[in-house]
Amino acid sequence: MRKQKGFSLIELLIVVAIILIIAAIAIPNLLRARMAANESSAVASIRTINTAEITFNSTYPTTGFAGTLAILGPNANPCTAAVTNACLIDSVLAAGAKSGYNFAATGAGGPPATQYFATAVPITAGQTGNRSFCSYEDAVVRVQPAGGAIGTEAACQALTPLNQ
Repeated sequence: MRKQKGFSLIELLIVVAIILIIAAIAIPNLLRARMAANESSAVASIRTINTAEITFNSTYPTTGFAGTLAILGPNANPCTAAVTNACLIDSVLAAGAKSGYNFAATGAGGPPATQYFATAVPITAGQTGNRSFCSYEDAVVRVQPAGGAIGTEAACQALTPLNQ
């Protein structure tokens, strides 16, 4: 008899089956971890928008709160702060999409604008994030567990604060 070299088909199939079982266990956990990271980034970005809005309001009191995210963002590199582009947030966040979430901020009232409302909604609910977040002048981040759009400041006010 000749000595066999290499692996048999059965041995290779067993190895492939073991790899597939490990992947079936690991991949959902990785997706959940990514969604959790996206949600954490969204909360941090809402807090950044809150800080930027309050800074903008105190820097430009005759304008009040910024009307859009673009106004809070940069205008060029290097950024030169102005009432139309305040250089308070990064260009990615100012564009309105970051880490699997769509962001929006609107100023209202005035002039000067006496209110603002910021939201973070998952781009694809259930894939990029499960929850939506919002905030307004009180700078408390609130959460909507369903992950849908938060259309008004009144709807945001009705939601539970994140840390409760």
